[in-house]
Amino acid sequence: MRVGVPKEIKTLEQRVGLTPTSVREVVSHGHSVLVETNAGIGIGADDADYVAAGADIAPDAATVFADSDMIVKVKEPQAVERAMLTDQHLLFTYLHLAPDPDQTHDLIASGATCVAYETVTDRRGGLPLLAPMSKVAGRMSVQAGALNLEAPQGGAGLLLGGVPGVAPAKVAIIGGGVVGSNAAEMAVGLGAEVTILDRSLDVLDELNARFGNRVKTIYSTQASLEEYVEDADLVVGGVLVKGARAPKLVSAENVKRMRKGSVLVDVAIDQGGCMETSRATTHAEPTYVIDDVVHYCVANMPGAVPKTSTYALNNSTLPFVLDLADKGAKQALSDDAHLMNGLNVAAGKVTEKAVAEALDLDFHDPAEVAAAL
Repeated sequence: MRVGVPKEIKTLEQRVGLTPTSVREVVSHGHSVLVETNAGIGIGADDADYVAAGADIAPDAATVFADSDMIVKVKEPQAVERAMLTDQHLLFTYLHLAPDPDQTHDLIASGATCVAYETVTDRRGGLPLLAPMSKVAGRMSVQAGALNLEAPQGGAGLLLGGVPGVAPAKVAIIGGGVVGSNAAEMAVGLGAEVTILDRSLDVLDELNARFGNRVKTIYSTQASLEEYVEDADLVVGGVLVKGARAPKLVSAENVKRMRKGSVLVDVAIDQGGCMETSRATTHAEPTYVIDDVVHYCVANMPGAVPKTSTYALNNSTLPFVLDLADKGAKQALSDDAHLMNGLNVAAGKVTEKAVAEALDLDFHDPAEVAAAL
């Protein structure tokens, strides 16, 4: 199979679909890899590194798309990229379709087979290709929050961990999953006063066992959310519903009642955001202010640390890349029910129920669609 790796073009996105190390693995399986020139610059890998790993270098994205069977990316294809997809392509990347009707309709029109990292599952019910970026984003959320609490950034002028004699900032984390637990790790390490809200008693038990009295764990209700969000200096939103739009848990009224200079970091923004006042931002302009509250809603947070993020992501995606290349999409999907859960669009049909429901589109059974590829 011919595997193509275009350079990412989302604003200030410097991750890359395959590292040179991953390329070497793909080539060792008998496949060829075509990498767009300078695709790996953000992770410190130049064209020579990819050539040494066995890749060919393409002068532009158009060549990559035209000459490849499978496209391996990081972020969802932008409009110009979607226009280059055909029914001969297998696309493997993050998609986040539920809040993105334009992308969804373009992928349907392309006829391409589109497998989304974020809905591939594992035997434990987890999301193994989303987890590494959720870890990065969770940790980054506290870094971003701490920075934006500083007065020059529009924040309240608070040091997250305080100093002896001065109280630390209060951090409320909504969702105790991968994002939330990693955010807590950073916030606790910096000395903040941390509260995690979740509706799963099992999750709360796990967090209590992990952090002990270093964090407060609270069962999430409308009342408790309002109480802890409105009293927080930093709120991190880390909720997730597989494949679906994120639920809006923090209302505009809650935001109005927050203290001036407090900060919201919405890690769920890729899925539409979990705060009513959230809208996607970029690393070029990461924040905006509503009701004197700083909002940080960058839709590709891990893109700011591309070297860490790309290698962490490839550790998880490479086995699936190899499986898809070795067997082809039809056989690989048939053999692995967890990979089948990643199939979101194929042959002009939506095969992820949460996406179909969010966008009011017809849902088609992924196994039936895959069998006809």
